[in-house]
Amino acid sequence: MPVREALDFMLAAARPVAEVETLSTLAANGRVLAQAQVSGMNVPTHDNTQMDGYAVRAADCASGAATLTVSQRIPAGHVGQPLLPGTAARIFTGALIPEGADAVVMQEQCELAGTVVTVKHAPKPGEWIRRAGEDITSGSVILPAGTRLRSQELGLAASVGLAELPVRRKLRVAVFFTGDELAMPGEPLAPGAIYNSNRFTIRALLENLGCEISDFGIVPDSLDATRSVLREAAEGNDLIITSGGVSVGEEDHIKPAVEAEGKLNMWQIAVKPGKPLAFGEVKDAFFLGLPGNPVSSFVTFLLFVRPFILRLQGVGDPAALAPKAYQLRADFNWPKADRRNEFLRARLNQQGGLELFSNQSSGVLTSTVWGDGLIDNPPGQAIQAGDVVRFIPFSELV
Repeated sequence: MPVREALDFMLAAARPVAEVETLSTLAANGRVLAQAQVSGMNVPTHDNTQMDGYAVRAADCASGAATLTVSQRIPAGHVGQPLLPGTAARIFTGALIPEGADAVVMQEQCELAGTVVTVKHAPKPGEWIRRAGEDITSGSVILPAGTRLRSQELGLAASVGLAELPVRRKLRVAVFFTGDELAMPGEPLAPGAIYNSNRFTIRALLENLGCEISDFGIVPDSLDATRSVLREAAEGNDLIITSGGVSVGEEDHIKPAVEAEGKLNMWQIAVKPGKPLAFGEVKDAFFLGLPGNPVSSFVTFLLFVRPFILRLQGVGDPAALAPKAYQLRADFNWPKADRRNEFLRARLNQQGGLELFSNQSSGVLTSTVWGDGLIDNPPGQAIQAGDVVRFIPFSELV
C-alpha cells in the first residue's frame, strides 16, 4: 500500500480518547485541548506604551523641537493622571497611556533638563501605542479544541487568565519487543545476540508524545507467548506497539498472533525502510507492529505511529498531523531508484544543501544521529546533484 494511502487509512480508523480531565495550566504541557478556549478579556486590556519614553499630545510636538514640562512619571502597573496640554509624562514600557495623550516619543528622541523635556521629533497620533484588544479581543477563540499544548499555547492561555484547561486524558500505550536474540544493555551478549535498542528509541518517542507506557519487555519467539502478551497488553490500553516479528519468516509470530487474538487491517507498506508495518486491533486496543531493524522501526514510528497517536489524543487538524517539509537542494547523487517511497537520512551542509549518509541500510542507527532529517523520495525517483528534494527535519518529527 502506498505511504499516503496507508496513513490515511490509519487516521480514518482512529478513535480519539473520550475521557476529559481538568488540569492546572502549569501542568498541561503536551496535552490536547478537549474544548475550545475563549478569551474573557481584551489583550492588552488598555492602551499602553511599547517603549520607554514620553507620553505626549502629538499636536504639542508638531514643530519637531517642542519643549514640554514633565508633569508625572508612570511606571508599568500604575495609572497616571490626565495629561494637560503643554506637558509630557515620563512613561515606561507596558504602562497605561494617560487620558489626553495620543502618542509616545521614545526616550532616544528626547532630551531632559530638570523637569523640562525637549522632544526632537514630530510624532504621529498613535505612535508607539499598543491599542486595547490589539492582540486578543474579548469573546474570541484563542485555542480551538484539538490543539496540542506547547509552551506558546500555555503562555497564551495564561495571558487571558486561564488557570485551568480541559484536556483529554493521556493515551495508554503498551509496548513489547520480540526476538530470542534480544538482550538488555548491561547484560553479557551471547553469540548471535544483539542489544535491544528499539526499546529505548520507542519508549523515548512515546514519552515525547506524553503517553502513559506499559512496557512488557522482551517476548520470546513463540506464537503462544506472543498471543499471551497481546491479550494482556490489550487490557486497559488504547494502543499496542510491537517491534520485530512482523515479517514472513518461520520465527515471525506477530501476524498470526494478531489474527488469532484480533484482526489485522493492513500489512506491508510501499516504504523503504519499513515495509513490514502491520496495523490492526486486539480487543479494544489498536495494534501497530513495527519492523525489528532499528532504522526501520524509528522511521515508521515517525511517519505512521506519531500522527496516529496524535489523532488518538484528539488532534483533529490535518495540518497539525503533517510535519513541515522544505524544498532543498541535493548535493549528492542517488542513481538507483526504488519502486517504494524511500526516506533517506540526510543533513544540511554549510552551503544550504543536503548531504546523504553513506550507508542507508535499515540497520545503521548511526545515520539517525548523524542526520538532520529525512528526504522523502517518491517511488521510481533517482536523484542527481542539484535536484530539489523534499526534506523533513527530525525537529518536526520527534
